[in-house]
Amino acid sequence: MLELIKAGGWVMLPILTLAVLALAIVVERFWSLRRKEVLPPGLGAEVREWARKRQLDPRHIDVLRKNSPLGELLAAALDMRSRPREIMKERVEDVGRHVVHELERFMNTLGTIASVSPLLGLLGTVFGMIEMFLKILTTGVGDANQLAGGIGQALISTAAGLCVAIPAVMFHRYFRGLIAQYVVEMEKQAIALIDALDDSSDVGVDPTLDERSAG
Repeated sequence: MLELIKAGGWVMLPILTLAVLALAIVVERFWSLRRKEVLPPGLGAEVREWARKRQLDPRHIDVLRKNSPLGELLAAALDMRSRPREIMKERVEDVGRHVVHELERFMNTLGTIASVSPLLGLLGTVFGMIEMFLKILTTGVGDANQLAGGIGQALISTAAGLCVAIPAVMFHRYFRGLIAQYVVEMEKQAIALIDALDDSSDVGVDPTLDERSAG
């Protein structure tokens, strides 16, 4: 393996660096995007029960905000529970943009690695071919070993770049799809909470007050 890396030339160093960085990002994203960390099971139903029973202690809301991305979104709705529905929705959308940005952390870096790695491999191929032609100019075509060295550098660097780029593309698209799925589910939970807050506020109104005001 070490001999292959040496044969690939200097371009193998940045390719290997990108490979290590991509591996670190993939491991970190798998850990951070676990479903129970983003969408804790039962959290939405529990918060809706708080709203129905009016158990909305500020300390509970603060703990909820730090619980998970879903908790942060639900806490934003609870902060605006005394405001009209449209204002609540606007607040949830604003916080949602920040939550999505956090969920997409390192995605641009992983996408860049997927794009740059094959280009680095191609660059190594170009340098390998240049080296081969320069040796042909100086020694002629009689030395097959020197020709094989240039061709080997070209092929190894290309293969290395593709070996880094292909998994990076696959994981990049997988994480993008996973995040999109989480966002849809968080939106559903937020809308359900807003509906529950509307219902609880309607229940809290004494119907006799409307009759008195009408009279």
